[in-house]
Amino acid sequence: MKLYIFAVGNKMPDWINAAFSEYAKRLCQEIKVYLFEIKPEKRTSGKHKEQVLHAEWQRIEAAIPAGCRIIALDEHGEQWTTVQLANTMKQWMFEGSDYAFIIGGADGLHDEIKSNAQHSLALSKLTFPHGLVRVMLIEQLYRAVSLIKNHPYHRK
Repeated sequence: MKLYIFAVGNKMPDWINAAFSEYAKRLCQEIKVYLFEIKPEKRTSGKHKEQVLHAEWQRIEAAIPAGCRIIALDEHGEQWTTVQLANTMKQWMFEGSDYAFIIGGADGLHDEIKSNAQHSLALSKLTFPHGLVRVMLIEQLYRAVSLIKNHPYHRK
């Protein structure tokens, strides 16, 4: 199984890149993870939010490999426990499908992404910087796989 993380935003601080890389390295023993940074649309005085979101969606859509199932990270999405994520990932592994997690930019995600997603997932009701969401997501993916493999990283 391959997991793709598409994140609107680039030029992240070094600590974001280091934390993401650490968990991705641990996770790659079990699952291949690929991070794709999507260039945010420039905001100009004439552009409306909908135009910005649509332009970002076009970049995301062009980058997603064919056949990937989409998981939209959205503040209004379901809030899973780590155990629920682990159980869901176990099913994904069984199915053998690849999954694309989509992290939006400052304006969120275009409605087209949300409507095409197999799941809409909220990491919290709180708002986080988008770079930090990358780190939180990859850590939770690693934690879920640790649970599946009965690794002691996750303590109940």
